[in-house]
Amino acid sequence: MITNPTPQRALRGHRPERDTPRVRNSAEHHAWLAGHLTPRDRWLVRMLFEHKVFTTHQIVDLAFPTRRAANLRLLNLHKWGVLHRFQPHRDSGSHPMHYVLDTAGATLLAHEDGIEPGALNYNRDREIGRAYSLQLAHTVGCNGLLTALIRRARQPGATGELTAWWSAARCGRHWGDIITPDGYGRWREAGREVEWFVEFDFGTEQLSRLAAKLTRYERLATTTGITTPVLVWLPTTEREATARRALADAQRALDHPRRVPVATTNATTSADPLDMALPRWRRVGDADTAGRTRLADLPALWPGLSTPAPHPANVNRTRQAVDERPDLAPPHPMPPPEPAYRRR
Repeated sequence: MITNPTPQRALRGHRPERDTPRVRNSAEHHAWLAGHLTPRDRWLVRMLFEHKVFTTHQIVDLAFPTRRAANLRLLNLHKWGVLHRFQPHRDSGSHPMHYVLDTAGATLLAHEDGIEPGALNYNRDREIGRAYSLQLAHTVGCNGLLTALIRRARQPGATGELTAWWSAARCGRHWGDIITPDGYGRWREAGREVEWFVEFDFGTEQLSRLAAKLTRYERLATTTGITTPVLVWLPTTEREATARRALADAQRALDHPRRVPVATTNATTSADPLDMALPRWRRVGDADTAGRTRLADLPALWPGLSTPAPHPANVNRTRQAVDERPDLAPPHPMPPPEPAYRRR
């Protein structure tokens, strides 16, 4: 006969207590974090501040050798209040976990930059509110273009590297009075470098509005004297075909059509819908039956296209180590090299 039964609660596994928000925002907690955050953690904080939200898969592409390693570290960063996570609703199946910057991460960033946290323009409610934003899928998709290129550059024997990627927010700070692209990138491969603006169309924007953007790209090219391709990503083959007609009409109506080279792709052209480096780009103005071109070979489509000048301070920067092992995380260029528009 059992006279002293073990209470049921004693049979449960140990559940570590999570710090309350007040504790995690205390000076003592921030001092404790200083001894526990790795260079990779700090870099990831900066990436999330700039690009707003990443999924678990994207963070693996950015900085980790395996998903298990990423999950273990992300769990700690979440518990410590450095990152916040959420999982959007899906009618069937499940979305991956999404991560945004939390208060302790923003405070860390402000202290590293020598400014008061209030001057960082960080708002926790706004960041967590991205879980309900109608722009969430668009933001995650744009960031997928970035992480796919970094994943490619990290592969053994890779011949290409991403030397710059500016988010839509950063593009807006530099060129918002003329253009508002979804990103700006530079890719180096086989001694050649190509730069581009990207327009990420999720099928919700009116094509007339998309085509009208070419006028503003022409204005920028005329003002700076620099011609930069505009790459348009579209969700389906049908959407791409319709968009190409609208873009071709808008391009012909420009005063200087050659100053705005445009190429398109769609998500169904390859097994990886977001890998920009694959042969998936088709020049606007060519027949829809024309072949598709790799990212590194785009300059061949437009003879006379200006080649970006190399940036010595950034050479091989995506191969530097940011953690204990050099193969863990090729850092995204922070800050990236100045585009030609800023150099002149």
